[in-house]
Amino acid sequence: MSAHDLKARLRAQARDRLPAPVVERVRARARLHERVRVLEAEVQENRQLNRRIAELADVVTELLVPLEARDQARVEEVLARYREGL
Repeated sequence: MSAHDLKARLRAQARDRLPAPVVERVRARARLHERVRVLEAEVQENRQLNRRIAELADVVTELLVPLEARDQARVEEVLARYREGL
């Protein structure tokens, strides 16, 4: 029996001997840890999306001014920079 298997077996035995309220607190804590992990991943994803939205807003802003002035070279430059960032 490996050390990992032995630890798992001992943990299972200990859990079987704990009072129900203690077991529920341990499970609730484990659920909270998992929920925090999921939320942190979602926050990171939202940060990336917000950064992307800000980049798109900057591109749109930069495009609107050159289009008004009919500066096609500037429009192409802005679009090229945007495409490089993808």
